Amino acid sequence: MAITDVQNPLLGETTCGSLLQQLQQIWDEVGESDEERDKMLLQLEQECLDVYKRKVDQAAKSRAHLLQALADANSELSNLVLALGEKTFVVPDKSAGTIKEQLAAITPELEQLWKKKEERKKEFADVQSQIQKLCGEIAGNLELSEQEGTPAVDENDLSLSKLDEYHSQHQELQKEKSDRLHKVLDFVSTVHDLCAVLGMDFFGTITEVHPSLNDSIGVQSKSISDETLSKLAKTVLALKEDRQQRLQKLQELAAQLSDLWNLMDTEMEERSLFDHVTCNMSATVDEVTVPGALAMDLIEQAEVEVERLDQLKSSRMKEIAFKKQAELEDIYARAHIEIDPEAARERIMALIDSGNVEPSELLADMDHQILKAKEEALSRKDILDKVEKWMSTCEEESWLDDYNRDENRYNSSRGAHLNLKRAEKARILVNKIPALVDTLVAKTRAWEEDRGSSFAYDGVPLLAMLDEYAMLRHDREEEKRKMRDQKKFHEQLNTEQETLFGSRPSPGRPLGSKKVVGPRANGGGSNGTPSRRLSLNTHQSSSNGVRSTTKEGKRDNNRPVAPLNYVAITKEDAVSHASGTDPIPSTP
Repeated sequence: MAITDVQNPLLGETTCGSLLQQLQQIWDEVGESDEERDKMLLQLEQECLDVYKRKVDQAAKSRAHLLQALADANSELSNLVLALGEKTFVVPDKSAGTIKEQLAAITPELEQLWKKKEERKKEFADVQSQIQKLCGEIAGNLELSEQEGTPAVDENDLSLSKLDEYHSQHQELQKEKSDRLHKVLDFVSTVHDLCAVLGMDFFGTITEVHPSLNDSIGVQSKSISDETLSKLAKTVLALKEDRQQRLQKLQELAAQLSDLWNLMDTEMEERSLFDHVTCNMSATVDEVTVPGALAMDLIEQAEVEVERLDQLKSSRMKEIAFKKQAELEDIYARAHIEIDPEAARERIMALIDSGNVEPSELLADMDHQILKAKEEALSRKDILDKVEKWMSTCEEESWLDDYNRDENRYNSSRGAHLNLKRAEKARILVNKIPALVDTLVAKTRAWEEDRGSSFAYDGVPLLAMLDEYAMLRHDREEEKRKMRDQKKFHEQLNTEQETLFGSRPSPGRPLGSKKVVGPRANGGGSNGTPSRRLSLNTHQSSSNGVRSTTKEGKRDNNRPVAPLNYVAITKEDAVSHASGTDPIPSTP
């Protein structure tokens, strides 16, 4: 084998040729045979081939590693683009440049996508953690969700659309939490108001539902689970039912208190002590909002007061019943209805002492009697007003008669002008008496027809009083007419005597004029004034009185004649004078 490589003195370095040359020199000096030399040269060539082969293998392996790295990079790039949903990302051209160039070109893209992936994973972890926490709060397993830690993130889908889905879910859960929280707070507020009205412990009541509902715990930390909402709803329902029952009980007690107070005429000062009870007597459930208005101690206080008044009512029943009886008697008295009060009081005493009737029933019966008495008095009011007017007019008529008999009425004495004015008014009233009596009779008859009973005035039938008054008034008018006739007769007689004797006889004692005997206010029958309690025997006694006066007048008829407007004479006296039965003074 020829050695081509020689030492190049210009290069100043050892090459394969220079080494082979040195080896030949050594062989020449040693005297190696050509066969040995060829053998050793073949061995050197084989060893060189082995070195080249190793180098080629190493280079191939390096290329394979680079290709694998490039493939892995491309695959990672594709996976990242797919996982991140980067539809607009441009993948580098695989055929452009060497392997290292391609790998160098793709590495920055990979690093950028890896960074974006880590950021996206953090966003997913955050939103999923919030979703997990909200789900735990809604489910009532907040502690369990905290123990589970950060939820696993699916790295195969880190797209923005998936992240938006999580955000949408998170917003829905936030809204649901907000709605639930508002419900919880509304329930808590309702429980607070109800506990305040009922006088109950709000803290103890609300913490029985869930400890987190205490006011000392933040709003965002309150339990909003279905179980909590259900317990709150049941608590509110139970408190409302309790409020309804307490209000009903309190209103019943307030009604009993009011009835007992009215029954026993309790002073307003004593009643005012329970204004906080009676103020809700007619209130609805929603109107009762004052704290403690339905507290148990208040209801118990009202119950004790009702029990006390019940016991007091039994001891004061006679006093109350007699008071109502007095009211009933007063109504009848003002209506001029005659009753037997003693018998009524004895009956009340007997009923109370016997114990066979409930006090409330007795008082209710008396209230009914009072109501009927008021209705009866109201139906009689129009007639009674006219009766009073009639009686007052009759009194004026009696005064006018007395005034007309007064011979000194026209004297200029003190107060004469006032009596004169009163007389003028009295004459106007007296002239209206017949029409007033006719109206009164008509109304009384209409009342009796409507009621089917007689209209009595202080126990005396009013129509009988009016009839008697009309009869007496008629008799009086007849007597006045006779008096006028008698006066003419005496005037004629005096004229004849004056003609015969030249002088008039001196006037004798004046005769009394008969007046209409009517009922007086106190039961009297003088001066023609109607009484509040008229007796039908008045006319008879009046007639007897007239007769006695007439008889006395007959015995004294020899005396000079008195003024005719003072004494009324009877029909028999007038006839006797006219017929000349009694002696008439003659001329001497």
